[in-house]
Amino acid sequence: MKLSKFDTEIWMTDHEGDCLYNLADTCVKPMTIKDLEELIHKDLSEDIRQILFDYGPITGSDALKDEILKMYKKGTRDHITITNGAVAANHHVMMTLLEPGDHIVALTPGYQQFYSYPASIGCTYDLIELKEENNWQPTIEDFKAVMNEKTKMLCLNSPNNPTGTVLKKAFLEELVELARQYDCYILIDEIYRGLSQNPEPAISDIYEKGISTNSLAKLYSFAGLRLGWIKGPQDVIEAINYRRDYTMISTGAFSDYMTRVVLENKEAVLNKNRKIVEKNKMILQEWLKKEKRITCVIPDDGTVCFLHYHLDYPSNKLCIELQEKYGVFFVPGSCFNMEYHLRFGFTSLPEKVEKGLTLFSQYLDQIAAE
Repeated sequence: MKLSKFDTEIWMTDHEGDCLYNLADTCVKPMTIKDLEELIHKDLSEDIRQILFDYGPITGSDALKDEILKMYKKGTRDHITITNGAVAANHHVMMTLLEPGDHIVALTPGYQQFYSYPASIGCTYDLIELKEENNWQPTIEDFKAVMNEKTKMLCLNSPNNPTGTVLKKAFLEELVELARQYDCYILIDEIYRGLSQNPEPAISDIYEKGISTNSLAKLYSFAGLRLGWIKGPQDVIEAINYRRDYTMISTGAFSDYMTRVVLENKEAVLNKNRKIVEKNKMILQEWLKKEKRITCVIPDDGTVCFLHYHLDYPSNKLCIELQEKYGVFFVPGSCFNMEYHLRFGFTSLPEKVEKGLTLFSQYLDQIAAE
């Protein structure tokens, strides 16, 4: 197996820890246990002190699975398994179901895991190019043009990283009908789904071979628990649970307990985080009215969007200079094979976002004057 370097993750590892204004973070401001206790008006200390730090329930506790199932329309505990974050959820789905010679379809710009990992195990792939002039939305014709008798899986995320593209219900229904013709799976990483009060349906609720993955990282402010999940067909979950004995065994009793508490109080957490995201969307919209060198399709859901700057300047160089001179951090479009773009996150404290965008404009003035 030969894996390509994961450009986005490497960039974040190398640069994210040394900035003043993180305008690319995808996770809403992280919380402490104290923050959570104050939000839900409950003292968790006694429960935490009594947690036995063994492996915990191997595939996730029944109580946790029940809370997860409340986020979906269909399914039982047999349709859920727990993983170390959504990236591990996606990995386990792909390594369980895909074999050398299988064909997959993914989107670009998109999350590199969905095509680089299948390629590493000998799969072929086609990338459907999302276009800004189409509001980053694919069409069913795009999928029809690339699917074939070897297509085993469509590997997507909705909302998309980095564009924020939300796959609408009508489109998903068309995609399901197409997937049935090829008897292929649809994997959708739904980690950004749910800030909207009326989110689009989960793929595992509308397709018998649909697989949803998710975690606490993006919307719930607890990325550090490293807990995610997979919801899908029972036979797929059983196959993943056989494989997990070789890869991760369990996620641990503490993360299981804390995730259950967060999801029991998910509306309080989401309401708090919606305010942060919506405030930052307003800040971006107002800034875009003044900053004519930048355009952006602002998405309906999720925590990210893709800024398009209208200057002939490499995104990698721009991001390095901007961070060195002003402390403002972005992920360059080059990490997504899309120049003249920057991933922007609606997740930091609004005052940080406002200041960071002001400094970004100053930097753009400097470039234009050179």
